[in-house]
Amino acid sequence: MDYAKAGVNIDAANSVVQHLKKNVGATHTAGVLTGIGSFGALFSLKEIMNEFNDPVLVQSVDGVGTKLKAVMAKKYRNIGHDIVNHCCNDILCQGAKPLSFLDYYGTSVLQTEVCKEVLDGIIEACSLSGTALTGGELAELPGIYEKDEFDVVGAITGVAEREKIVTGENIQEDDAIIALSSNGLHTNGYSLARKVLFDMCGYTVGTLLPGSDETVGDALLKPHLNYYPTVYPLLSRYNIKGMAHITGGGLVENVPRVLPNKLDAVFHCDTITPPPIFPLLAEKGKIERKEAYRTFNMGVGFILILPQGEVETILKDLQSPHFTAWKIGEIVAGSGSSVLS
Repeated sequence: MDYAKAGVNIDAANSVVQHLKKNVGATHTAGVLTGIGSFGALFSLKEIMNEFNDPVLVQSVDGVGTKLKAVMAKKYRNIGHDIVNHCCNDILCQGAKPLSFLDYYGTSVLQTEVCKEVLDGIIEACSLSGTALTGGELAELPGIYEKDEFDVVGAITGVAEREKIVTGENIQEDDAIIALSSNGLHTNGYSLARKVLFDMCGYTVGTLLPGSDETVGDALLKPHLNYYPTVYPLLSRYNIKGMAHITGGGLVENVPRVLPNKLDAVFHCDTITPPPIFPLLAEKGKIERKEAYRTFNMGVGFILILPQGEVETILKDLQSPHFTAWKIGEIVAGSGSSVLS
């Protein structure tokens, strides 16, 4: 017996690591002191101390959930973008700039080409957001994962100036809410979406999505958008009091995380033009309105809260080829909840 016969192929894992080493340097910033393969990633704080007066590390860890079940459409590189962009958006909510990223790739039996493509996506997304990929873990766990399945998790570390951390505590009545559009499900709601599309409707990833010119697989696997490159430069120019990444829980549960408990966020849902997949899911799955807004992002990927007087100007600065921005609502007296109108 040997390890390979027990289901763990060290040689295959080493080939993936060698592939990774060829490209990961493109993500490295001045703070990175080690390459891939050391027991711990070293990151110098010297540049941070020069840039920030009172730096605070902001950290987050997340996965892409059951979106991996939809990768039968073979868009593995997109998964790499998903995990990096999701994590960047999470720490952006507190005004943080991403510094470094660690990934975890776990599988039953390592399929080297699939793994390489996911990691290439992670490298691309890190490069686009200025985040250094400093290390990770590649785990082959037969008996833990089902055959041909894999899992992807990411951990990000960012930095924010202590006195400029966005907490939501200064949000006031009559402040405006700005929405940034999503391009689809991003990384949440896939368990319900798969149930409706594949089990109830009998669709495949190649089925043309009704009312659209794209397939079900293309609609499901659009990469999670990264709002950091557009929003972060605006934090020093506008009085942005609160931000929320609209992930699992939708508008209903994510926005209250940044609201003072005596205020409500009112959303005018008729201002949203959701991607075609959302009304299709609601119709075919007979999903009630509140449940839809609690499970899916429904076309809103990120929100900003700021004074009404800054709305017109910031909307001009939020122009992007990847998403649209609009005023979706306002803050009113209440009890710390989201109100869908």
